[in-house]
Amino acid sequence: MIPRYSRPEMVAIWSPETKFRIWYEIEAHACDAMAKIGVIPEANAKAVWKAKDVPFDVARIDEIEAVTKHDVIAFLTHLAEIIGNDEARFVHQGMTSSDVLDTCFNVQLVKASDILIKDMEALLAALKRRAFEHKMTIRIGRSHAIHAEPTTMGLTFARFYAEMDRNLTRLKTARDEIATGAISGAVGTFANIDPSVEAHVCEQLGLKPEPISTQVIPRDRHAAFFAALGVVGSSIENIAIEVRHMQRTEVLEAEEFFSKGQKGSSAMPHKRNPVLSENLTGLARLVRMAVVPAMENVALWHERDISHSSVERNIGPDTTITLDFALGRLTGLIDKLVIYPDNMMANMNKFRGLVHSQRVLLALTQAGVSREDSYRLVQRNAMRVWEEGADFMTELLADADVTAALTVDEIKDKFDLGYHTKHVDTIFARVFGDS
Repeated sequence: MIPRYSRPEMVAIWSPETKFRIWYEIEAHACDAMAKIGVIPEANAKAVWKAKDVPFDVARIDEIEAVTKHDVIAFLTHLAEIIGNDEARFVHQGMTSSDVLDTCFNVQLVKASDILIKDMEALLAALKRRAFEHKMTIRIGRSHAIHAEPTTMGLTFARFYAEMDRNLTRLKTARDEIATGAISGAVGTFANIDPSVEAHVCEQLGLKPEPISTQVIPRDRHAAFFAALGVVGSSIENIAIEVRHMQRTEVLEAEEFFSKGQKGSSAMPHKRNPVLSENLTGLARLVRMAVVPAMENVALWHERDISHSSVERNIGPDTTITLDFALGRLTGLIDKLVIYPDNMMANMNKFRGLVHSQRVLLALTQAGVSREDSYRLVQRNAMRVWEEGADFMTELLADADVTAALTVDEIKDKFDLGYHTKHVDTIFARVFGDS
C-alpha cells in the first residue's frame, strides 16, 4: 500500500527484512530439530545461529535472485555467505521452498492479526463510550431513508458496537485458523524430513503443525482469513455510510470533527465535508477486493503450483495494511464525532408527529376498530401532513371517526417520546452486559 494509507507497525511485518528474518528462523529451528534427532551434526546446527544478529543484505539477495530466478535459493546462498559454505551445507535439508514460504506467510498473517485485534479493541472502546454518552439522545430512526420511529443515538452506537464485537470474534477465529506451519518436504510426505522437525519449528514460531499440507498449506485457510477481513471492511463501510448521511447539510445530526486550519474545498471556503467516512468507504472496497482472489487460490493443481503466489504477495500486505489503517481512522472518527442533539430533535419534528402513527394505529385496534379501518383512519390523516403540511395530532383530534374510538388524552398519550426508549436499558444489557 502507498504510505498515505499505511501505518508503520503493520508495514514492518511485510518488509523484506522481516520476511528474511522469519525465513532464517525457520531454517535455524529446523536445523536444531534435525541435530536433535541425529540427522545433521550439532556443530552445523549451532553454526547457523551465527547469523542471529547479522542484518541480511536485501540488495545482495536481490542480486543473487536476478541470476537464480528463485527467491529461496537466493536467500540460502546469502545465508551461506554469512555463516560459511561448509557450515551451511545442511541448511534446508529435506525441505522444499513452500515449507519456508508458507510457514513464513502464516507467521506474518498471525502478526498482522494481532495488530488488527488490537485495532478492533480500540474501536470497540470508542463505540462503547459514545453509546453510553448518548444512550438516551433521541433521534429519528429511518427505514428506506424515510422517517420511521424514534430511536436513540446510543442505540446506533450500540448496534455498531455489537457488529464490531462479532468482527472481533471473526478476527480471532481467522487468526487461529491461519496459525499453522508446514515443514513436510516435497509433496508433503515427510519422506526426507522427520515430522518432529515440523513440530519443533511450529512450536518455536507459535504455530500448530498443519495436519496434511501436500507441498503447500491448504488455501481454504487463507480464503477464510481474507473473507473475515472482507466482512470487517463491510462493517466499516456500514458505519461510514451512517456518518455520511448524518453529515448531509439538510440532516446535520452529526459531523466529523473539523480541526483548526482544516479546509474542505479548494473552491468553496464554506465546505466541511465527510472526507474521513468517504475515505473509509473506499478503503473498504480495497479490503473486499482481496476476498475473491483468496477464494480462487483454494483450487491448486495436484500437490503444488504457484498460481496463488503472486496473488498473496499482493493481498497479504495490501489488505492487512489497508484494514489496519481503516480501523485506526474509524476509531478516531468515532472518538471525535460531533453530535447535534438539537438537530436530531428538529428532524424528529419535521413532519409534525407522523412518527407516532403506529401507536395510534395500535390504540385504535385495541379500542375495537378493525385493523383495516384503523390503518385507513390513521393514513388519511397522515397523508394531510405529507401533502398539506398539517399537524398530525391536530388532524387526529379533528377526525370524528378517530375521536369516536379514542379520547383526547388517549390520543395525546400516543405522542410521548419516552414510550420509545423504555427498553433501551434492556438492549444495552444485551450488548454490553453489566457494564
